[in-house]
Amino acid sequence: MSKYEAEFSNLVRAFRKRHMGKGPSQIKTTFCKNWAICEMEGNLSPVEKFIAGANEGKQMLRAARTEMVKDLYQKHRPVEMEELVGANFVDLYVDINIEKDAGMSIFIFDENLEDKLRDN
Repeated sequence: MSKYEAEFSNLVRAFRKRHMGKGPSQIKTTFCKNWAICEMEGNLSPVEKFIAGANEGKQMLRAARTEMVKDLYQKHRPVEMEELVGANFVDLYVDINIEKDAGMSIFIFDENLEDKLRDN
């Protein structure tokens, strides 16, 4: 992982911890074109793991960890991430597998991060 990918992972963790109370325990970021793809493990808190024991709880957690996370990034623009990559945040796609406690976020920016950060 490049220094930019490692720093981006740290910013994702800090953002989620600040706004959700807990960040993922492991994040691996890959830049591909104008995407920053973050693979995350250890997303759920102990209380969320308990809630996930019921089917209704799994559905509720999945909704919270997808739609609510996307809304969070729209309300609180990830300025630190934009500054790191030198591009504007455009959109976010999020999914999580509650049983595996593994998720993925794809951050979309307005410039090709792969080309821009490769030589820096």
